Amino acid sequence: MEKPEMSEEPEVPLKQPVAVQLKQGEDYYYCTCGKSGTQPFCDGSHEGTSFTPLKFTATLDGTSYLCGCKHTKNPPYCDGTHEEL
Repeated sequence: MEKPEMSEEPEVPLKQPVAVQLKQGEDYYYCTCGKSGTQPFCDGSHEGTSFTPLKFTATLDGTSYLCGCKHTKNPPYCDGTHEEL
């Protein structure tokens, strides 16, 4: 049985950054596939794809703007790429 072909491009759940409150020193798992129902964080929806969540540790307390389009060149942070999609 042949496996279905999987896209290597992430879905684009949002064309804007997501403001989140982060706590310095805490680990977070950023969704890289775009399928998560808890954007911008991973909920395991990548299962069965080639994507894995991006683990990162917050360096500061407070609001950060994480990429909602999944095409940033600086994951998990928004770099404005959504404006080109």
